[in-house]
Amino acid sequence: MNLSVNIAGVEFKNPVTVASGTFGSGAEYGDFVDLSKLGAVTTKGVANIPWAGNPTPRIAETYGGMMNAVGLQNPGIDVFCKRDIPFLQQQNASIIVNVCGKSEKDYVEVVERLADEDVALLEINVSCPNVKEGGIAFGQDPKALEQITKAVKAKAKQPIVMKLSPNVTDITEMARAAEAGGADALSLINTLTGMKIDIHRRSFAVANKTGGVSGPAIKPIAVRMVYQVANAVKLPLIGMGGIMNYEDAIEFMMAGATMVSVGTANFHNPCVTLEIIEGMKKFMEEKGIEDINEIIGCVK
Repeated sequence: MNLSVNIAGVEFKNPVTVASGTFGSGAEYGDFVDLSKLGAVTTKGVANIPWAGNPTPRIAETYGGMMNAVGLQNPGIDVFCKRDIPFLQQQNASIIVNVCGKSEKDYVEVVERLADEDVALLEINVSCPNVKEGGIAFGQDPKALEQITKAVKAKAKQPIVMKLSPNVTDITEMARAAEAGGADALSLINTLTGMKIDIHRRSFAVANKTGGVSGPAIKPIAVRMVYQVANAVKLPLIGMGGIMNYEDAIEFMMAGATMVSVGTANFHNPCVTLEIIEGMKKFMEEKGIEDINEIIGCVK
């Protein structure tokens, strides 16, 4: 039975990774998950300098999910290279680094710094809804997305995965722009912009007023967008958005995703990724599927 998949020439032992920002850079989950058993660990967003993130409160529960406005708090690329990459290497984990920035120069600096590091893919986060400048503009304007993709691709030593925002009129337009800019793969979807009001305090539930909604409530939207993009471009896709179990993961793959990212579910059940991998194996056994790649995009 083969669970291995290939993204832009990089082989992963199985199609399960974690959504950036839900898993730290791996150390927080080390007591619960054997990181070497995951297809890859996708790190929290890394910027060229440390970011403090947004004011608190930054998290709120919503029906069928959650809302966050953390604002990509991170210690910066220097600490990341010194502390987090060596830790993940010790755990024999494949590494996908999520790169964030507020300008083209910011992204390029991080990508150049990672050129000599042993990481598998660079996921370029141009779609975070909680960062007031940079990211969201790149993620919602096709011309800006194509330009930032070209700029990053020109300097990147590893394949680049552009992370798409669902907060757009036509997700396929954005996917084509990233493809035109030279992206090696796409990941989608990032969180949907939402708002929650505390009626007792007459105030917003998160200090940022709006936040990114994730969790099972958004899954049907994410599956639809993955399907649309899979049929619009020729790039491999990493699908995410409300994956809670192996059935959800298989659904994304049948819609056209080569890999899947598990996010919000990690907070609910720290061991969920390993359970999803085991569930996939059982599903394949029951259905007589020898190679997981057989199901990618099988629903037309």
